[in-house]
Amino acid sequence: MNLLTSKKKYIFAKKKIMHKRKVKISIVISLILLLIGIGGVFAYKMYAQIYRGNIKTEGSLYIRTGADYREVMDSLISGDFLEDTISFLTTAGLKNFGDKIYPGRYKITKTMTNAELVNKLQNGMQDPVRVIFNSVRTKAAFAGKIAPKIEADSSSILAVLNDEAYCAGIGFDTANIIGLFLPDTYEMYWNTSAKEFVERMGKEYSKFWTDSRKSLADSLKLTPKEVTVLASVVQAEQLALPGERATIAGLYINRLRINMPLQSDPTLIFASGDFTKKRVLDKDKEVVSPYNTYKHTGLPPGPILMPDKSSIDAVLNYERHDYFYMCAKEDFSGYHNFANTLTQHLQYARLYQEALNKAKIYK
Repeated sequence: MNLLTSKKKYIFAKKKIMHKRKVKISIVISLILLLIGIGGVFAYKMYAQIYRGNIKTEGSLYIRTGADYREVMDSLISGDFLEDTISFLTTAGLKNFGDKIYPGRYKITKTMTNAELVNKLQNGMQDPVRVIFNSVRTKAAFAGKIAPKIEADSSSILAVLNDEAYCAGIGFDTANIIGLFLPDTYEMYWNTSAKEFVERMGKEYSKFWTDSRKSLADSLKLTPKEVTVLASVVQAEQLALPGERATIAGLYINRLRINMPLQSDPTLIFASGDFTKKRVLDKDKEVVSPYNTYKHTGLPPGPILMPDKSSIDAVLNYERHDYFYMCAKEDFSGYHNFANTLTQHLQYARLYQEALNKAKIYK
């Protein structure tokens, strides 16, 4: 073999080796690109799972105090909130959701992504509820109205309102505690306990009773609690026509000043517990109760209903006159005939009783 032949073989072998190396490099590059592509697809799918919209049904998710991760997931599933449960579970796992569960009401909207929903729940970013209540007659009825709006149930609310030691601790008693609550619309968090609710209403009560209102109460020689009791009687006498309440308030203040019994029929109805009663009879005036204002002078021990703020202001800004008597008008308009003498009052009373008999209203 001559030198030229050997050189040719060497060059050929070298080219062959270089070709193999190029093939290997090409394969490695292809594999890398393939892996990058697969990783990209995986990353995209993961990104889509976390940041895509995944809400099927809008609404409010309620998480009770003491709930765990499983209960939250059960609520999300049973509420039909999620389009894809697996993607939400994946996001929740990546974000370590479940280490701490915050109770409350969480509003879920269609535009939310998995990440947004997890973040909201994980950080306890709950949405407030609106608690609306109007005048009610009893603590039990009030507890029943509030319970559907917050986490506390009616029995726990009623238990607090009937707790003598607790009521005394906040300056009330179990008879007048209902006067703490002022009918209105309030915003608060759903996971509110019975005592937290009472405490919140106590703050609203304190805000309402400004120095100006306290000064007006002092001028009547009444405490704010007593003003509220009187306002409840005034409102019970005139439920439909608030414009007449200041006149009625003036009448009762006239009676209180001379220690004359209020003789309010609604107090007898409250004492009887029969709120369907349309006509008060003489026998009803014999009921044995501290709420019988025919037998007892002064104010009853507590409100006979939860008066509106406007009724309290009607007492504080009562109409000054010399009326001591009133009777519903015989035309059933809802208005009253007012009188400053018993003789005049009895004439009005006879007309009203005749109208009741004509309408066949006997009880």
